[in-house]
Amino acid sequence: MQPQVNIAVAVDVVGALSTGTLRGGHLCLMDDSGCDSQGQGTPDLCTVVRPGQVVQWSAVPLDVQTPVAIRRIVFLGPEQGESGDVGEVPESARPDLAVWSGVVPADMPRGVPQRYRLELRMSGGESSLAYVDTPSLLCP
Repeated sequence: MQPQVNIAVAVDVVGALSTGTLRGGHLCLMDDSGCDSQGQGTPDLCTVVRPGQVVQWSAVPLDVQTPVAIRRIVFLGPEQGESGDVGEVPESARPDLAVWSGVVPADMPRGVPQRYRLELRMSGGESSLAYVDTPSLLCP
C-alpha cells in the first residue's frame, strides 16, 4: 500500500462557467491509487483507499489564465444529505485551496463507496461556485 493517494481535479473553467455546469466534460477526476479505481477521467471517480492512507486532492485548471480552487470537501450520508458537518464555517474563514489532504479513518465502512461533495471556486464571485456529489472513496 502506498502511503498517499493523489486525486487530480482537472477543470475546464471556461467551459464550466459558460455552460453553468461541471458536467459535460468540464471536470475530470483521476487518481494514482494503483488499484482498480472506477470512473477515471469522469466526475464519478471512485478511488480505492486503505485506512490510514493520506488522500490529497489537487485542483488544476486546463487554462492557466482561469484559476480554480477547492472550496471544501464534505462527505455525504447514505440519504444524499451531508453528514459530519458540525457547523458552517464563516465564508471569510473558509479558504480556497489548490490542494486539500485528509487521512482515511480506521473505522471507514468496508465495501461501501463513501460519496463526497467536491466544491470548487472558479475565477471569482459567487456565480463561479460549483460542486459535484458523485465522486467517492472506497475501502475494499
